Amino acid sequence: MSFAKRAFLALFALACCAAPASAQSWPTKPVRLVVPFPAGGSADTLARIIGHELQERLGQPFVVDNRTGAGGNIGTDAVARAAPDGTTLLVTPSSIAIAPALYTNLSFDPVRDFEPVTLVGSIPMVVVVNPSFPARTLAELIAEAKARPGQINYASAGFGTTNHLAVELFKAQTGIDLAHVPYRGNPLAMIDVIAGQAPVFFDFVLTGAPHVKSGAVRALATTGATRSGVLPDVPTAMEAGVAGFEASTWFAFYAPAGTPQPIVARLNLEIAAILATPAVRQKLAGLGVEPMKGGPVALGELTKSDLAKWGPIIRMAGIKLE
Repeated sequence: MSFAKRAFLALFALACCAAPASAQSWPTKPVRLVVPFPAGGSADTLARIIGHELQERLGQPFVVDNRTGAGGNIGTDAVARAAPDGTTLLVTPSSIAIAPALYTNLSFDPVRDFEPVTLVGSIPMVVVVNPSFPARTLAELIAEAKARPGQINYASAGFGTTNHLAVELFKAQTGIDLAHVPYRGNPLAMIDVIAGQAPVFFDFVLTGAPHVKSGAVRALATTGATRSGVLPDVPTAMEAGVAGFEASTWFAFYAPAGTPQPIVARLNLEIAAILATPAVRQKLAGLGVEPMKGGPVALGELTKSDLAKWGPIIRMAGIKLE
């Protein structure tokens, strides 16, 4: 065998071995977990739980960096512009797949600018009404709305929020008309639902369940694909007769586009192992988070399907933010 051929084969072997080696040696320095929402929220809590476990398993600090502002767009953009070397990751809710249709001037593309890593879990909503409201089931709510189009108020945490969009999706799928009353956050919305000012609300299960259990509001359905472990006796919207209706907030890890695939694969495997541990599953259950299985391919497909799902709903509702 000639010297040139031997040299070529040696270089080819080195190239084949380089990628796995980089994954085995990663991380060699601290990793930043950018959360584009304030401390104390669901995304922040999940980042801290999983970041702690990653630090224990991989021997490097995983530091949570809350980069807030512009509905999560500032932190998300920071990760899109970060070096694709595995030292900067994004931990975000599904708002990343809603933002392109919602904002007029967006500086990032959820598909082009990110490598999907893994899904973590989802939090469904619960459809609640004031106890004096006549509907006791989801079918009765739909009937009431059809009998009084545009006369029944529903509360939300604000324009473009997940629970606002969930109701717009519900309206589109059921052919009803409800009047939107936006508030500055879920707690203020729930106060007026309990008072009867805006009798209908799609609240997150974690924050809505205590009010359901106390009798302050009545639960008609949850919005996940399966029943919530927090409210197991409440049917899903699909079980209650609205075929195909599902509206949950999911949470996921992304890396900047161009991050080496061995690092993405290593992260996916490590996080999947963490999510399978009883201690972490118990913590997630306490947050009302339903664990989700799905690595880069599943997350990439979900990102694209949510872009296609929410875009028409946002345009139909005429929602646009700067």
